[in-house]
Amino acid sequence: MSEPVRFDERGLVPCVLQDWRSGEVLTLAYMNQEALSLTRETGEVHFFSRSRDELWRKGETSGNVQRLRQLRYDCDGDAVVALVEPAGPACHTGERSCFHRDLETSERPDPAAHEALAELERTVRARREQRPEGSYTVELLADSERIGAKVREEADEVARAAAQESDERVAEEAADLLYHLEVLLLSRELPLSTALETLNGRRR
Repeated sequence: MSEPVRFDERGLVPCVLQDWRSGEVLTLAYMNQEALSLTRETGEVHFFSRSRDELWRKGETSGNVQRLRQLRYDCDGDAVVALVEPAGPACHTGERSCFHRDLETSERPDPAAHEALAELERTVRARREQRPEGSYTVELLADSERIGAKVREEADEVARAAAQESDERVAEEAADLLYHLEVLLLSRELPLSTALETLNGRRR
Protein backbone atom coordinates (compact mmCIF):
# COMPACT_ATOMS: atom_id res chain seq x y z
CA MET A 1 0.00 0.00 0.00
CA SER A 2 1.31 3.46 -0.84
CA GLU A 3 2.00 6.02 1.91
CA PRO A 4 -1.35 7.75 2.67
CA VAL A 5 0.35 10.94 3.93
CA ARG A 6 0.82 13.62 1.26
CA PHE A 7 3.79 15.93 1.80
CA ASP A 8 3.77 19.48 0.43
CA GLU A 9 6.14 20.94 -2.17
CA ARG A 10 8.82 21.31 0.50
CA GLY A 11 8.44 17.68 1.54
CA LEU A 12 6.69 18.57 4.82
CA VAL A 13 3.41 17.72 6.53
CA PRO A 14 2.00 19.55 9.61
CA CYS A 15 1.69 17.39 12.72
CA VAL A 16 -0.48 18.22 15.72
CA LEU A 17 0.81 16.77 18.98
CA GLN A 18 -2.08 15.72 21.24
CA ASP A 19 -2.06 14.20 24.71
CA TRP A 20 -3.21 10.56 24.50
CA ARG A 21 -4.83 10.64 27.93
CA SER A 22 -6.52 14.05 28.08
CA GLY A 23 -6.97 15.05 24.44
CA GLU A 24 -5.21 18.37 25.08
CA VAL A 25 -3.40 19.85 22.08
CA LEU A 26 0.28 20.27 22.95
CA THR A 27 1.98 21.76 19.89
CA LEU A 28 2.11 21.97 16.10
CA ALA A 29 5.27 21.19 14.16
CA TYR A 30 6.29 19.64 10.85
CA MET A 31 7.51 16.26 9.70
CA ASN A 32 9.31 15.22 6.56
CA GLN A 33 9.37 11.62 5.38
CA GLU A 34 12.41 10.79 7.51
CA ALA A 35 10.89 12.30 10.66
CA LEU A 36 7.67 10.37 10.10
CA SER A 37 9.57 7.14 9.53
CA LEU A 38 11.73 7.63 12.64
CA THR A 39 8.65 8.43 14.71
CA ARG A 40 7.06 5.16 13.64
CA GLU A 41 10.24 3.14 14.07
CA THR A 42 11.37 4.47 17.46
CA GLY A 43 8.05 5.23 19.13
CA GLU A 44 9.25 8.75 19.96
CA VAL A 45 8.14 11.82 18.03
CA HIS A 46 10.60 13.36 15.57
CA PHE A 47 10.09 16.60 13.67
CA PHE A 48 11.82 18.57 10.96
CA SER A 49 12.86 22.08 12.02
CA ARG A 50 12.13 24.59 9.26
CA SER A 51 14.23 27.28 10.98
CA ARG A 52 17.29 25.08 11.49
CA ASP A 53 16.68 22.95 8.40
CA GLU A 54 17.35 19.74 10.31
CA LEU A 55 15.73 16.70 11.84
CA TRP A 56 15.16 16.68 15.61
CA ARG A 57 13.74 14.38 18.25
CA LYS A 58 11.19 16.16 20.39
CA GLY A 59 12.62 16.49 23.90
CA GLU A 60 16.17 15.71 22.79
CA THR A 61 17.58 18.64 24.79
CA SER A 62 15.00 19.01 27.57
CA GLY A 63 14.33 15.33 28.15
CA ASN A 64 10.62 15.95 27.61
CA VAL A 65 10.25 13.24 24.98
CA GLN A 66 6.86 12.47 23.51
CA ARG A 67 6.16 8.74 23.45
CA LEU A 68 3.98 7.81 20.51
CA ARG A 69 0.72 5.95 21.10
CA GLN A 70 -0.96 6.47 17.76
CA LEU A 71 -0.60 8.32 14.45
CA ARG A 72 -3.65 9.53 12.54
CA TYR A 73 -3.98 11.34 9.25
CA ASP A 74 -6.81 13.52 8.00
CA CYS A 75 -9.27 12.91 5.16
CA ASP A 76 -7.01 14.61 2.59
CA GLY A 77 -3.84 12.98 3.88
CA ASP A 78 -2.11 16.35 4.24
CA ALA A 79 -2.04 16.64 8.04
CA VAL A 80 -1.13 14.27 10.86
CA VAL A 81 -2.08 13.95 14.52
CA ALA A 82 0.36 12.24 16.87
CA LEU A 83 -1.29 11.01 20.06
CA VAL A 84 1.43 10.88 22.70
CA GLU A 85 2.29 10.30 26.33
CA PRO A 86 4.39 13.37 27.19
CA ALA A 87 7.33 13.00 29.56
CA GLY A 88 7.09 16.72 30.38
CA PRO A 89 6.08 20.09 28.96
CA ALA A 90 5.79 20.21 25.17
CA CYS A 91 6.57 23.93 24.93
CA HIS A 92 10.12 25.31 25.04
CA THR A 93 8.88 27.95 27.51
CA GLY A 94 8.15 25.23 30.08
CA GLU A 95 4.41 25.43 29.57
CA ARG A 96 2.58 22.14 29.18
CA SER A 97 1.18 23.24 25.81
CA CYS A 98 2.40 25.76 23.26
CA PHE A 99 -1.20 26.98 23.05
CA HIS A 100 -1.26 28.62 26.48
CA ARG A 101 -2.40 32.15 25.58
CA ASP A 102 -5.81 33.50 24.65
CA LEU A 103 -5.75 35.46 21.38
CA GLU A 104 -7.96 38.25 22.74
CA THR A 105 -6.26 38.80 26.09
CA SER A 106 -2.80 37.18 25.71
CA GLU A 107 -3.50 35.66 29.13
CA ARG A 108 -3.81 32.00 30.08
CA PRO A 109 -7.24 30.87 28.89
CA ASP A 110 -9.79 29.23 31.14
CA PRO A 111 -9.83 25.45 30.65
CA ALA A 112 -12.22 24.18 27.98
CA ALA A 113 -14.75 21.57 29.03
CA HIS A 114 -12.64 18.66 27.73
CA GLU A 115 -9.64 19.95 29.71
CA ALA A 116 -11.45 20.03 33.06
CA LEU A 117 -10.67 16.51 34.25
CA ALA A 118 -7.02 16.73 33.19
CA GLU A 119 -6.69 20.03 35.07
CA LEU A 120 -8.36 18.46 38.10
CA GLU A 121 -6.01 15.47 38.02
CA ARG A 122 -2.96 17.73 37.91
CA THR A 123 -4.34 19.81 40.80
CA VAL A 124 -5.01 16.73 42.95
CA ARG A 125 -1.50 15.41 42.18
CA ALA A 126 -0.03 18.77 43.23
CA ARG A 127 -2.00 18.70 46.51
CA ARG A 128 -0.75 15.17 47.17
CA GLU A 129 2.87 16.19 46.60
CA GLN A 130 2.84 19.60 48.31
CA ARG A 131 0.42 18.80 51.17
CA PRO A 132 -0.75 22.39 51.82
CA GLU A 133 -2.29 22.94 55.25
CA GLY A 134 -6.06 23.18 55.38
CA SER A 135 -6.57 21.41 52.05
CA TYR A 136 -9.71 19.28 51.89
CA THR A 137 -8.07 17.19 49.18
CA VAL A 138 -5.10 16.45 51.44
CA GLU A 139 -7.49 15.43 54.23
CA LEU A 140 -9.24 13.00 51.90
CA LEU A 141 -5.99 11.53 50.61
CA ALA A 142 -4.97 10.78 54.20
CA ASP A 143 -8.16 8.79 54.88
CA SER A 144 -9.01 6.08 52.33
CA GLU A 145 -12.21 5.06 54.12
CA ARG A 146 -13.46 8.65 54.02
CA ILE A 147 -12.80 8.88 50.28
CA GLY A 148 -14.84 5.76 49.62
CA ALA A 149 -17.67 7.03 51.81
CA LYS A 150 -17.68 10.39 49.99
CA VAL A 151 -17.88 8.71 46.58
CA ARG A 152 -20.88 6.65 47.74
CA GLU A 153 -22.47 9.77 49.24
CA GLU A 154 -21.97 11.88 46.12
CA ALA A 155 -23.24 9.11 43.81
CA ASP A 156 -26.41 8.92 45.88
CA GLU A 157 -26.83 12.71 45.73
CA VAL A 158 -26.51 12.67 41.93
CA ALA A 159 -29.18 9.99 41.71
CA ARG A 160 -31.54 11.89 44.02
CA ALA A 161 -30.97 15.14 42.14
CA ALA A 162 -31.73 13.42 38.84
CA ALA A 163 -35.00 12.16 40.26
CA GLN A 164 -36.32 15.41 41.68
CA GLU A 165 -34.12 18.47 41.13
CA SER A 166 -33.13 20.87 38.35
CA ASP A 167 -30.60 20.16 35.61
CA GLU A 168 -28.29 22.69 37.26
CA ARG A 169 -28.36 20.73 40.52
CA VAL A 170 -27.72 17.47 38.67
CA ALA A 171 -24.65 19.05 37.02
CA GLU A 172 -23.41 20.37 40.39
CA GLU A 173 -23.77 17.00 42.08
CA ALA A 174 -22.14 15.25 39.12
CA ALA A 175 -19.18 17.64 39.41
CA ASP A 176 -18.88 16.77 43.13
CA LEU A 177 -18.90 13.07 42.26
CA LEU A 178 -16.23 13.48 39.58
CA TYR A 179 -13.99 15.37 41.99
CA HIS A 180 -14.25 12.74 44.71
CA LEU A 181 -13.82 9.92 42.19
CA GLU A 182 -10.63 11.58 40.92
CA VAL A 183 -9.27 11.80 44.47
CA LEU A 184 -10.13 8.14 45.07
CA LEU A 185 -8.36 7.04 41.88
CA LEU A 186 -5.20 9.01 42.65
CA SER A 187 -5.17 7.68 46.21
CA ARG A 188 -4.60 4.32 44.48
CA GLU A 189 -2.07 5.78 42.02
CA LEU A 190 -4.55 5.25 39.19
CA PRO A 191 -4.83 8.04 36.60
CA LEU A 192 -8.32 8.67 35.26
CA SER A 193 -7.10 7.54 31.85
CA THR A 194 -6.90 3.98 33.21
CA ALA A 195 -10.67 3.94 33.69
CA LEU A 196 -11.23 5.63 30.33
CA GLU A 197 -9.08 3.08 28.51
CA THR A 198 -11.06 0.34 30.27
CA LEU A 199 -14.22 1.90 28.84
CA ASN A 200 -12.68 1.91 25.38
CA GLY A 201 -11.76 -1.74 25.79
CA ARG A 202 -15.38 -2.64 26.43
CA ARG A 203 -16.39 -1.28 23.03
CA ARG A 204 -14.28 -3.83 21.15
